[in-house]
Amino acid sequence: MTVLRLASCVIGVYAMFLLWAIAQERLSVPFDTIDGTSSDKFKSALFLGICQSTLSSISALLYIFFRRKSGESIYTLLGLVPRPSPKSSSKTNGSSNTKVYKNGHSQAQAPKEEKDSKQGGDSSWRSQLLLRYLQCSVFITCAAPFGFAALSYITYPAMVLGKSCKLVPVMLMNIVLYRRRFSPHKYLVVAMVTVGITVFMGLGSEKPSKSTHKSTGQGELTPYANAIGIGYLLINLALDGAVNSTQDEVFSRYKVTGQQMMFWINLFCTLLSICLAALPLPYIPVLHPTAGGQSEFMAALSFIRSHPSVVLPLAQFSLTGALGQLFIFETLQHFGSLTLVTITLTRKMFTMLLSVAVYNHKLTPGQWLGTAIVFAGISVEAFVKRKDVHIKKVTQEKEKAKIKSL
Repeated sequence: MTVLRLASCVIGVYAMFLLWAIAQERLSVPFDTIDGTSSDKFKSALFLGICQSTLSSISALLYIFFRRKSGESIYTLLGLVPRPSPKSSSKTNGSSNTKVYKNGHSQAQAPKEEKDSKQGGDSSWRSQLLLRYLQCSVFITCAAPFGFAALSYITYPAMVLGKSCKLVPVMLMNIVLYRRRFSPHKYLVVAMVTVGITVFMGLGSEKPSKSTHKSTGQGELTPYANAIGIGYLLINLALDGAVNSTQDEVFSRYKVTGQQMMFWINLFCTLLSICLAALPLPYIPVLHPTAGGQSEFMAALSFIRSHPSVVLPLAQFSLTGALGQLFIFETLQHFGSLTLVTITLTRKMFTMLLSVAVYNHKLTPGQWLGTAIVFAGISVEAFVKRKDVHIKKVTQEKEKAKIKSL
């Protein structure tokens, strides 16, 4: 059963995110109009975010209710009730489940002040948790447009390689936001990743102009296009790092499940994106590319009506992204982060190879060298993590043996 579940998780992550990557790259190039006289690029990153986050929140909610235990309240299912501490000061009275407090009162006889204090504490805890979820959603909503805009200036393989290096911004944001420190090997990994990306970007010859700027009226890319694309990608990675570091903080402090976090973050992302897309904001580079005071939501719907060929990759992007998240959280829950790192590392390698094969990208020998350096650095991280996990298991087994001998 364990082998079957692992195989289904691996196949699910690979299938969903490889299809998701193909759809994402397709959405970055022009679409023909109904009459075929011109082609235009789909620019609404907010609309993309609405589609994917809506399906992701629905998928997470269905998963939570499918896996629920009998008798669980809606607050417990959605992770809005603190989990009981294993070192609780309360105790049970015989075989009864009624708690007995230090002052001798049972749960039914507990003073009203103590009950009110507990409810107030739960309310404060819940507010802080939802605020953290909202913080993650704001970062994600702001990060998506920069990642989508970067594809107009750099090739998709470069984008995949950059997104493979989340360790760098995650480490930086953990240091800046939460004052965490890391072991020396992680700084070696960061250095290898940085060198690899620099080699890849510096030794490339292919320009995205042949695809992303074709028939869009934007002309050829400026000499600074590569720097602009890298700048957008760095902003995207920095915001992603803030998301991941905040998620680590939520997992460690609030003890929620991955599916609960997936539901709330995607729900807030949907609400934020709808609000931003519905407002008739002025033209804002990257964040609100629709000009003339028109809402981005209406501009996106107008684009879909005049360019119906965008519907299929848009649906593929949203659906595969939502299902892929479920497979990721299922892997994390049953097999841990080490297995997930291994799966996602190899998946990104196959994503790059698939992009090269499907869209005929040309990588120079120097770019392949840069790619090898990056994945070698990430492999060092996976190897050290595997070694640490093995040492921890050996230590736990020795402690159990000592306890049994006593």
